[in-house]
Amino acid sequence: MCVGTCSRIVGLCLLVLGTLSVAANVLLLFPGGELKYLVEGHISKHAKVMPGVWGGGIIVLLAATHITAVGWRCSGCSDCGTRRNAFISAVLSKLALLGATACFVLSGVGLTNGPLCFYNASQQSSGLGTLWGYPFLDSGSQEPDRTENYLYNPHTWSTCLEPAGIVVWNVVLFSLLLLFSAAEMVLASLQILNGCLGFLCGFCEGK
Repeated sequence: MCVGTCSRIVGLCLLVLGTLSVAANVLLLFPGGELKYLVEGHISKHAKVMPGVWGGGIIVLLAATHITAVGWRCSGCSDCGTRRNAFISAVLSKLALLGATACFVLSGVGLTNGPLCFYNASQQSSGLGTLWGYPFLDSGSQEPDRTENYLYNPHTWSTCLEPAGIVVWNVVLFSLLLLFSAAEMVLASLQILNGCLGFLCGFCEGK
């Protein structure tokens, strides 16, 4: 497959994934589609960091826009399809790879720690009554093993009393962010190689 065609495909895929990443992270700020938890500050700290917006989103979308332009040799972009722009696309792809990696790591931590929710802490060792916190993180004293992790014990998800369905909301959206960012990492790595090849050999269209 020639360099230009590969750039068109990779660029389009990254545009879609970057947009989906932003959407997934924005939804994390509105548990159950409600605004009040964001206003009250009862949102998971890993959702508020918004790795899917800046890491898997904006950085990836900026790189994807240039990659797509280079692949299509758009008329509005001077010098598109040249070795110089192939090199720039490789550099931007490295930034996209870093952004997607950051999103992957932070989303993984957010998924592992569980959501911020209103729960009955009297069932935990602290015995403080109902409060806002991270019940699945607080309940696991040092390095809980795989079988104790809340992800493998759905029956414990009812620990969270509010927002309704927050555990499922958290698990699904952070899992999607992990999936999107992993795909972005693969595509960005591919485009780094593709951009370097375009810089060294040029584009093969018309040859």
